[in-house]
Amino acid sequence: MLTTTLCAALSAGGLGIAMMTAYRRRFLAATRIAAASLLPVGLAMAGLVTLGRKVGTATADWAADLVFKPTVWLGFGVLAVAALLYGVTRLISARLPEGGAAERGPAAVRGGAAAPAIAANRPAAASGRRSRGSDSGLSEFADVEEILKRRGI
Repeated sequence: MLTTTLCAALSAGGLGIAMMTAYRRRFLAATRIAAASLLPVGLAMAGLVTLGRKVGTATADWAADLVFKPTVWLGFGVLAVAALLYGVTRLISARLPEGGAAERGPAAVRGGAAAPAIAANRPAAASGRRSRGSDSGLSEFADVEEILKRRGI
């Protein structure tokens, strides 16, 4: 209740200043001041002032817990381990050969000799990077790319 009253008082004061500015025939500046003056009462009516207070209180409580609770530090440790594991898997997958069994997944490994036979029957142009590019959905833009190359763009 007090917050709403304070916001209404701020808006009323700002609108008074806007009226005085308009009296001096500075209408553009008066309109800007009026727009800024309506913000406090609009925020209060929308409930965003109390939301901001709750967010501020929650942030302060979290910061106090960060300093005083060891479980919060353990939580950050778990997050660090998760990020480390993710990074390690990205590094390992980047170093594997393109047709490696780990990239194809467990279904290709169970297939045994059938998987290399399929790869051997593909034409040379479809292997390597070309097949990856077509899998990503960029093959639709091949015509556009060709037109742009002809025009020198």
